Amino acid sequence: MPDAIQFGLDRLLADATLRRPLVGRRSALLAHPASVTRTLTHSLDALAALPDLRLSAAFGPQHGLRGDKQDNMVESADYIDPLHRIPVFSLYGEVRRPTAAMMETFDVLLVDLQDLGCRIYTFITTLRYVLEEAARHGKAVWVLDRPNPAGRPVEGTTLRPGWESFVGAGPLPMRHGLTMGELAAWFIATLKLDVDCQVVTMQGWQPDAAPGHGWPLGVRSWINPSPNAPNLSMARCYAGTVMLEGTTLSEGRGTTRPLELFGAPGLDARALIAEMHALAPDWLRGCALRECWFEPTFHKHAGRLCSGVQIHVEDPTHYDHAAFRPWRLQALAFKALRRLQPDYPLWRDFGYEYEFERRAIDLINGSPLLREWVDDPAASPADLDVLACPDEAAWVEARRPFLRYPG
Repeated sequence: MPDAIQFGLDRLLADATLRRPLVGRRSALLAHPASVTRTLTHSLDALAALPDLRLSAAFGPQHGLRGDKQDNMVESADYIDPLHRIPVFSLYGEVRRPTAAMMETFDVLLVDLQDLGCRIYTFITTLRYVLEEAARHGKAVWVLDRPNPAGRPVEGTTLRPGWESFVGAGPLPMRHGLTMGELAAWFIATLKLDVDCQVVTMQGWQPDAAPGHGWPLGVRSWINPSPNAPNLSMARCYAGTVMLEGTTLSEGRGTTRPLELFGAPGLDARALIAEMHALAPDWLRGCALRECWFEPTFHKHAGRLCSGVQIHVEDPTHYDHAAFRPWRLQALAFKALRRLQPDYPLWRDFGYEYEFERRAIDLINGSPLLREWVDDPAASPADLDVLACPDEAAWVEARRPFLRYPG
């Protein structure tokens, strides 16, 4: 990955010509803690320092503009920024979409959000919502593009009609392989939005380049885009381990390696790993699985010793970017547990992202298909491939017109 890489924010800050269409217009910023410059200045502070840019408002997505909330379903309030004296509106508080009054505070919305490349990550749903509201209110949107740290691989079944939610922005697979700028163009085309949307593209981003394979490893610092996204390994695993949020198993929240490991008290991790290898060894390629023990300090099984499995995707002797399939790996863990303990209370039965009627695991996957496969004793790994492979192939073709960066 070349040193010359520039994210969209970097280019906007460096090039007054690029900013010229913003002069004389009121600009708002949608950002979170990872919205930083090359020198780690938050984008709100960096943009506010520009003499030719008038910042009139800011917006924070889930977890807040500065990152104030740790868990899901913990809301952020609106406030006045103490330094810049502009209103900061929460899009994870009383509303998920900006209201008409909020839309009246700006002419152009700058979107500077670091994504993880997974359909369930709510920042892409927020992107959809602000694009829709901008179309409705005649506002412009500029997406300041950032890398997809999970790279270009595609995996998972497509979200089915009727399963849209705050963790399901549209008919995407779990791993979509697009940047936020590319997603914006896809949303506009798919939803047939009439909106003035510009993408300030990156320069020098090579999504297939080792060792980061999406993230400019060794060139840019990793800043948590949400509290439990602490590193690149988590981003690589997330399209699989996020499904743990729909189960009774701990996803490692309350530990220092959230969403890279999973487990529960009384689980036989060694037997589970062995069963996974017996069922579908090809689904475990590209990583290493290690039996481990952990005690969450909060969240599921807090204060209890858990037997678990850590997914290792950091060491190049273990990690193969093209071969690693986290969605299948985690599905296989559920299937192996069902075979070892058919009556295990696996599926979460309490509210998830403000949904209390539909099962969390189904919301996460955008349909009941994965859960039904796990729970069907006769269903094999090949049967899940029959469901997923056509969806994945179709998405690879559907996204092709929206790709802006060479491999």
